[in-house]
Amino acid sequence: MTYDVAIVGYGPTGMVLATLLGKLGRKVVVIERYSGLYNLPRAAAFDDETMRTFQHLGIAEAMLEGTNIQRGYEWVNGAGELLLDIEYDNPGPCGWPAQYMMFQPHVEDVLDATAKSIPGVTVHQGFTVTGLDDDGQQVTVTATDGAGAEQTFAARYVVGADGGNGFVRRHLDGPVEDYGFFENWLVCDFEMKHEVEGLPSFRQVCNPAQPISIVNIGPKHHRFSFRLEADDDREAVVDPDRVWARVKDYLTRDQADLIRVANYTFRSRIVGDWRKGRILLAGDAAHEMPPFLAQGMVSGIRDARNLSWKLDMVLSGYGDSLLDTYQPEREPHVRFITEKAIELGRVQTMRDPDEARERDERMIAARKANQKPDKLLYPGLTGGMIANDGRLLPQGLVSSSTKTALFDDVVGTGWTLVAKGPGVLEDLTPEVRRFWSELGGRTAVFNLHSIVGGGDLSDTSGIYTRWFDETGAVAAVVRPDSYVYGLAKTSSALDDLLSQLSRAIVRS
Repeated sequence: MTYDVAIVGYGPTGMVLATLLGKLGRKVVVIERYSGLYNLPRAAAFDDETMRTFQHLGIAEAMLEGTNIQRGYEWVNGAGELLLDIEYDNPGPCGWPAQYMMFQPHVEDVLDATAKSIPGVTVHQGFTVTGLDDDGQQVTVTATDGAGAEQTFAARYVVGADGGNGFVRRHLDGPVEDYGFFENWLVCDFEMKHEVEGLPSFRQVCNPAQPISIVNIGPKHHRFSFRLEADDDREAVVDPDRVWARVKDYLTRDQADLIRVANYTFRSRIVGDWRKGRILLAGDAAHEMPPFLAQGMVSGIRDARNLSWKLDMVLSGYGDSLLDTYQPEREPHVRFITEKAIELGRVQTMRDPDEARERDERMIAARKANQKPDKLLYPGLTGGMIANDGRLLPQGLVSSSTKTALFDDVVGTGWTLVAKGPGVLEDLTPEVRRFWSELGGRTAVFNLHSIVGGGDLSDTSGIYTRWFDETGAVAAVVRPDSYVYGLAKTSSALDDLLSQLSRAIVRS
């Protein structure tokens, strides 16, 4: 058979993409070289946008068991003085707490069970991809199983989600931009035997003699990461006795078990071309970033959310050029995060004592003057399938005639027209109404003045009243991934906006 999409790689990016496509009714095959799940933690955190994706998949509640809501993040210097204290929003703009610390094996267990429960999704584990042949109509994927037997899979499109050293990136053999940020760290994961009073929850120790990152990775696990020197013996540093000596000021053997020690190299690389014909890249296969903003896995899941609805539309008969909007939208976002992570990493891990002292004095003075750090806001999408906005539609509690819940659970996801009131829609032309209906678009109309009458929804949390006021819009056209295609400030501007969209996504 010919699948709609073949996904190479079954980490979080591949799992989410397979599940999203499967829920859209697509036939998906996933090919993974490991015979089972990795079952060790790698990523440490995800944000409210990711939880919104899990909400869309119906697994948000299942994720909570393996996560902690993180309230804040602190930096201290080598003497233990507080340099920076960041508070995370609760809720964040997507309606969930802004930061979750996670135990990745739990997250992957939930994603794995969800993907495999969808009839249209087939997962082949223990198969190594050895060849890709794109004939312009479909891609033939060649793989070998653990016994060396060869098998082929045909798909209309292939997405490589098999990491920075994976086969698909190498096969495409495109340019790769390296930011030159190359650091060796020792990552040490512990399973807690019981709660340890005073153990930092999320702390960066900005000690020039030994930078340390301390994070909880879910309810029962903790991670210590140590910046290594260039001449450190990479075999010697993983010796358990040496690891316990490093963490002795925080943790002892009777409090936790050491479950993983790894030398890890932080890289920052972005591939030049994320698409070649019917083959695309996502996640670490397309971009790698250091972990200082905890956005690596999150960025891959954003890729999956962006690609899934576009692949679905193309497979439904819309123009293949829609896939060309993927990289122009995602790459600037990824670059911003990568560059910010590098910037933060260099500040946190200064090795020169004099420079570190100046940093400490500057940051302590700012704290004493009650100067709060600017909130880091990620940019909206630009270019691609964006008319004039590109930010996420905020998510808050809304009420319909039957229930009160978060916006996506009441309205659903897909192409959505969000209007400030029923009068906004009166000037839409028959042609635009017909286009919207053919697209499968839905309409969410607010009554911002009364719970009763005049609109489909009431703004229970007040978020949308503020949002309409701040943007000056009377309506928004929202994409299936919850990013705003465009805002309209008048009814006639809304008709123009929808006409623009109809010209941008024509059927082939």
